[in-house]
Amino acid sequence: MRSRLTVLLLFAMLTAPLLGQASAIPSAAPAPRSGETEEQHGRRLLDEMVKALGGQAWLNRGSITEEGKTAAFFRNQPNGSLVQFVEYVRPVNSPLGPAERFEYLTVRGMIMPGMKKDVVHLWTKDQGYELTFKGRTELPKPQVTDYLRRRAHSIDEVMHSWVNAPGVMVLAEGTGMRDRHLVDKVSILAPDNDTVEIELDATTHLPVQRTFEWRNDQFKDHDVDEETYTGYQPYDGIQTPLNITRYRNGDMVSQIFILKVKYGPPLGPDLFDPDKLPVKK
Repeated sequence: MRSRLTVLLLFAMLTAPLLGQASAIPSAAPAPRSGETEEQHGRRLLDEMVKALGGQAWLNRGSITEEGKTAAFFRNQPNGSLVQFVEYVRPVNSPLGPAERFEYLTVRGMIMPGMKKDVVHLWTKDQGYELTFKGRTELPKPQVTDYLRRRAHSIDEVMHSWVNAPGVMVLAEGTGMRDRHLVDKVSILAPDNDTVEIELDATTHLPVQRTFEWRNDQFKDHDVDEETYTGYQPYDGIQTPLNITRYRNGDMVSQIFILKVKYGPPLGPDLFDPDKLPVKK
């Protein structure tokens, strides 16, 4: 019994200095300023995020044109599809409302080299369409609902609509770790209890993850939708994530790899007109 007690005392003497050293390690995360409330701290963190992304240049983007590849996953495993695309975006701050045009690229063939755009997915303010040179069809309702839900909880939508709406709270939720990087967590809470959480790199202040929950009426529970952002590079003065990964309830759903990005003035309305069909070439 005495020898066991001696061992315990010796262990306590050896580990006490280590515990003291661990508690003395300062956090790299910015602490709340004197007299600052959680909401003031949270809004300051979002202001720092906007500044890191490019400030007014990011907030007032007129259009976005991206080229890249996207891969789909099932149960965290790729399903074998890797699709090239060109996407044209009318941001949420547009007076005409948000819209996205997603053009799928396929190989022409041996005789005529190059790529062709036979299929287009067009997302308007409240609907989704598939356009081909043969005609237009509405995309399945579950697919449209999912897409519009994610757009409504995007960082763009949060910064242009949520944060200035009456009754919305923005709270600093402390710090955490994401891929071995310290992050600041900010929650944006709407009066109807809808919530978006954004994690910001504590050093660069760039967003690294966006998370929200929604009620699954079919299974009477809640699903979690996450997006992670990595590989930031500056384009036209705007920090742009070149790798975007989506998760649903912890399972990887898709990855997007951006190869080219261009920000510019607003694009013509015909590009987002569901009655304008692709021309067969």
